[in-house]
Amino acid sequence: MDAKTPFESKFEVSFTKKHIVKALNPFPNPNNVLTLSNLDLLSGRFPVTYFYFYRNPLEKNSSSIVDSLKKTLVSTLEHFYPFAGRIVQNQETEEPEIICDNTGALVVEAKANISLKEFDFYNLDESLQGRLVSINPDFPLQIQVTCYTCGGISITFTFDHALGDASSFGKFLASWSEIAQNKPISCMPNHKRNLFARTPPSYSPSLDQTFAKCTMEEIMNIPIQKRLIKRLYFVDESSITRLQNLARVDGEKRTKIEAFSAYVWKIMVSTIDKDRHSKCKMGWLVDGRGRMRGEDKNSMSNYIGNVLSLAFAEASVSDLKKGSIAHVATKVHEAISKVTNEAHFSDLIDWIECHRPGLMLSKVVLGQGGPALVLSSGRRFPVAELDFGFGSPVLGTVCSTVEKVGVAYLNQRPSASGNGSWTVSAILWPELATAFESDSVLQPMTVGHLQL
Repeated sequence: MDAKTPFESKFEVSFTKKHIVKALNPFPNPNNVLTLSNLDLLSGRFPVTYFYFYRNPLEKNSSSIVDSLKKTLVSTLEHFYPFAGRIVQNQETEEPEIICDNTGALVVEAKANISLKEFDFYNLDESLQGRLVSINPDFPLQIQVTCYTCGGISITFTFDHALGDASSFGKFLASWSEIAQNKPISCMPNHKRNLFARTPPSYSPSLDQTFAKCTMEEIMNIPIQKRLIKRLYFVDESSITRLQNLARVDGEKRTKIEAFSAYVWKIMVSTIDKDRHSKCKMGWLVDGRGRMRGEDKNSMSNYIGNVLSLAFAEASVSDLKKGSIAHVATKVHEAISKVTNEAHFSDLIDWIECHRPGLMLSKVVLGQGGPALVLSSGRRFPVAELDFGFGSPVLGTVCSTVEKVGVAYLNQRPSASGNGSWTVSAILWPELATAFESDSVLQPMTVGHLQL
């Protein structure tokens, strides 16, 4: 057993109360069943956690904060009623489904024995698991409100991935915040999950090389080539601008994510043993809402569920090492462009239809295919906007509590400061973390970055 670090030994959280919060007037009839869409089956049922930190809320104590959150959550669940349901395995279809019976969401109250200034925002392995995040499989939505000795608080929101993706969870959190501020909600959620396969289904054979059918047991026992660690980084706006300038090709501008990806990929290959691996992969999560036609212009933008695919690019280690940021950014751009269209998502829905029943995942995520890193961009995810009536957060980001995953991950979010800087949550092999930290772009997150 690994020895505890000084911070880990000092930081303790005591759980004081638990509440089950239900919608007052849920929309559907009791025990309404919501069948998962094909793209939901690609989610893997991973828990997804978002965590937000707030300074000492003026004129608010922990009891009034929790009471306010519970009250406004009741109203929010009326609009997002599947989030108060249960996810169970249908014995006939052999696939999960959501029972919208208003079982409720779990709200946990806790107290920490340190101040926010003492919190280790960099080493998420020590900060989160078992302290700020504890998973109860009976509740697809769980919230933990933790109070610190300085009066500050953190709120962690953990969702079952079958409920939706980042866009869905962002809509839920933004709606909750709007209700807490007595504002009309800006999203009328679409819970139809009506992304159906074509008749007859057909798809590009290339999808057979990218995705695979799997079981929950296989997901829980993904082979791990290297130990993975969880870290949180700060990226200054000036670094993002510099990389974007370096990524220009003949005057053509690349996106910030494309430029950042090129930088990350080049750093990544410096940590790969070229005697064992001549090539490596990088992937990008792509939201299909803007690529697919819905019943009306708002039906897909407010669609609650999973509408995600993965774009992948593979390149030789030597080419990536020799290539410029602009050269690698072009590879990134070309890879992402291949899946940012309706034809790709229609093919993917049909591929899943042909492989049902069961769950599916990317082969790379399942640990097949050599070293790889997946990047997720959350530039539209609400961070500074998430005010529940006691001010804006100093930090808002995402982290996975999954113990086994076959790839490295980077999750980008805008910083709460609103000045163009980023927060990047990372799951990395230790050599890659060391390589990132030897440069100045990805800076280990500190209380100074958060101005605490």
